[in-house]
Amino acid sequence: MKGIFVTGTDTDVGKTVISGGLAAVLKELNIDVGVFKPFLSGISRDESASDTALLRKMSQTVLSTEEITPFEFKEPLAPYVAGLLEGKLVRKEEVLNHWRRIKEKHEFFIVEGAGGISVPLTEDLLVAHLIKVLQLPVLVVARPDLGTINHTFLTVQYAQNIGLSITGIVVNGIDKPTNITHKTNIDMIEKLCEVPVIGATPKLKELTEENMAKMVRDYIDISIFKNQVEVANE
Repeated sequence: MKGIFVTGTDTDVGKTVISGGLAAVLKELNIDVGVFKPFLSGISRDESASDTALLRKMSQTVLSTEEITPFEFKEPLAPYVAGLLEGKLVRKEEVLNHWRRIKEKHEFFIVEGAGGISVPLTEDLLVAHLIKVLQLPVLVVARPDLGTINHTFLTVQYAQNIGLSITGIVVNGIDKPTNITHKTNIDMIEKLCEVPVIGATPKLKELTEENMAKMVRDYIDISIFKNQVEVANE
């Protein structure tokens, strides 16, 4: 399966902004892109402000919001915890069965997790476990601020220790190119993790579809994703 799994070093690091922007730019390159965010907490998938709605719009997928996000919860908590509160427990096999139903509908899939790589999705499924089952390479989205070296290094080390392949890291939310903390963090992340930082993206003042696509176009090396499709099609 061609695609990428977008995870974060934490929640609210900009996974959906990066995922949506990537989807839009790959679509511009005539790549048939699908999106899958199996779990959503704190907002209905049908709300225009939801991550699901944004991913659907940016990718122009034929999939419905329910196909993109089959499992939603009212409380803004880790999916497994939110499900416990609602008495709505999801089984691992339900997630995988849903994936099998949609994965052939697009040439390339961008799959987005929930929060960080160790967030519990079901009783027996962390985000990392889902990545491993889907057999997709990983794109890690990280913060630029103080503390991100530790978070990013631990995320990459854990992923690699369980056999996941890290395609690259995007450091998202840089306020000023001259910020010494941001600049040194990016350099140190690449050195310690031995994984390429394929993008250092600015903090957007307005989260419009146009701005998100432009940000990816201008600041992220998308050749990795293009090559994945081209190699698979040879």
